[in-house]
Amino acid sequence: MTHPASVRHKPVVEFIDVDGVRLRVATQQGAGGGTPLLIFNGIGANFELVFPFMEAMDGTEMIIFDVPGIGRSQMSWWPRRFNGLARLTAKLLDRLGYPEVDVAGVSWGGALAQQFARSYPHRCRRLILAATSAGAFMIPGRPKVLAKMITPQRYISPAYMQRAAGTIYGGEARRNPALIVDHGSRIIAPRFMGYLYQLAAGAGWTSIHWLHKLKQPTLIMAGSEDPLVPTANARIMSLLVPNNRLFIVPGGGHLFLLHSLNKVVPVIQQFLQSRDPQRPT
Repeated sequence: MTHPASVRHKPVVEFIDVDGVRLRVATQQGAGGGTPLLIFNGIGANFELVFPFMEAMDGTEMIIFDVPGIGRSQMSWWPRRFNGLARLTAKLLDRLGYPEVDVAGVSWGGALAQQFARSYPHRCRRLILAATSAGAFMIPGRPKVLAKMITPQRYISPAYMQRAAGTIYGGEARRNPALIVDHGSRIIAPRFMGYLYQLAAGAGWTSIHWLHKLKQPTLIMAGSEDPLVPTANARIMSLLVPNNRLFIVPGGGHLFLLHSLNKVVPVIQQFLQSRDPQRPT
């Protein structure tokens, strides 16, 4: 569904104190009538990186925030595991006045999305898992790719990002390096400890033993050319989540949610709007 330019709304950015942390939050007004979509971003990524997707989802009310130590959110005094970050998110939604949301998680954020859906099932209507896995029990990416993810160097050095993006993200980033120039222009380098806290949040975490208990209709998406999170992970999750639809993005790399908008946005919109979200139109 498209909307005239007159009703398009840019995200509104504000700072909100939640559980002792000053979080930077962006909300985008929708056309009205639908369930808001909450987005959990990838590791080290500030929310501006997701703005192209938010713009493409015109008409959908959306919420996204920088987790502690990322973007311009305040550093937390202590690291939080995924269940602690899910609890922080629930408190933020309370502050914003959202009793129920749809949830989308990308990569690292996909794990947090799974945890939120598990911890707060009454607050998560539908679930979108993009370029992610079940955590510790996953089919790993290529070793040289994983080695480049240990530090936030790609967010700190534009030259390094340009050199390494094709290897890390694959797909569209490998075929069209100009996409990474635009991507890099929106980066806010994360604090080093904030990045480490994100790594610590997922250390040893897995959803493999409770994915079968998820009640939400779930859209599982993977890029066919993702070197970081191989598509086998999405197929495994699809076998375990009871009520799901699997969509493999043709030619998609790890950043397909940003770089293959024409392929993924119609699928996501259909999933969120359909009475039968698992049946493609």
